[in-house]
Amino acid sequence: MKIDWANLGFNYIPAKSHIRYTYENGAWNSGVLSTDHNITLPIAATCLHYGQAAFEGLKAFRCKDGKVRVFRPSENSARMNLTLRHILAAEVPEEIFIEAIRRVIADNIEYVPPYGTGGSLYVRPLHIGSGSRIGIAPSDKYEFIVLVVPVGPYYKAGMKPVDSLVIEDFDRAAPKGTGHIKVAGNYGASLMPQHITKERGFQVPLFLDAKSHEYIEEFGTSNFFGITKDGKYVTPDSHSILQSITNKSLMEIASDMGMTVEKRPIHKSELESFAEVGACGTAVVITPIRKILIEGKSVFYGDECGPVLKKLYEEVTGIQYGERPDKHNWMLEL
Repeated sequence: MKIDWANLGFNYIPAKSHIRYTYENGAWNSGVLSTDHNITLPIAATCLHYGQAAFEGLKAFRCKDGKVRVFRPSENSARMNLTLRHILAAEVPEEIFIEAIRRVIADNIEYVPPYGTGGSLYVRPLHIGSGSRIGIAPSDKYEFIVLVVPVGPYYKAGMKPVDSLVIEDFDRAAPKGTGHIKVAGNYGASLMPQHITKERGFQVPLFLDAKSHEYIEEFGTSNFFGITKDGKYVTPDSHSILQSITNKSLMEIASDMGMTVEKRPIHKSELESFAEVGACGTAVVITPIRKILIEGKSVFYGDECGPVLKKLYEEVTGIQYGERPDKHNWMLEL
């Protein structure tokens, strides 16, 4: 397949293969690479009926020195197992998680975009309950699948800020529910708020806490962080928020830069105290926010990406592409 590297988006493109491990009788098998991009499941599979489905997202990069490296896969392994423990599904040992990533990327190495194109290989680990159950109970069989997709740079014409709408009529997750883990159902529940947001002319929804609707939680598929007017990096602290590996990395980089980092509850009234606001996640790293509409009032942050967000973005992507020192040893060489 000939790929137009210059025009890659963030869309599904079938690669050469994926890798699949099966858990049965208390153990994982040795995994099989497959070129068949379809799966067959029993009609009573627990992933279909009872939501035993979890996934992760991370990226591999062809670096300046020509080598291919993956960004912080051990963090994704730990987060997936946190999810699996919560839904009583079979955990994937870190060594299998890393082995799966190594094997599937090696088999699809020609799909890793060349250095200089701004592209990367998106890696999607997927875990599903594949055993049959009619009564509500955990499966006795699981599939752990890792697929890969070549993707282009999110910003082809520079980092352009987007508009966000605070969602008043929907909650992202219950206070003691599944907001802190990466189950598939969380994203199904986000589709309607996202649709409403776009219908109203905004790009990303912003959720408040479900209990009081007084505190900032996170954007639809990204963590929230803000840079205060006195230069602090502030991000919400809540059990209902998915712990973003990108946000964790940005906090460490901000600290390296000498910034004060605060992870704490953020009252909605504080939105006006930020000089810059960003949404952060694997797909984009940082999305600058132009304005947030809350309770009929717009809080404006600027038509251009702010200087701190730009500096943080350049540092993360510089590490990912091997252009800047990886002093935290985040990049796993393949």
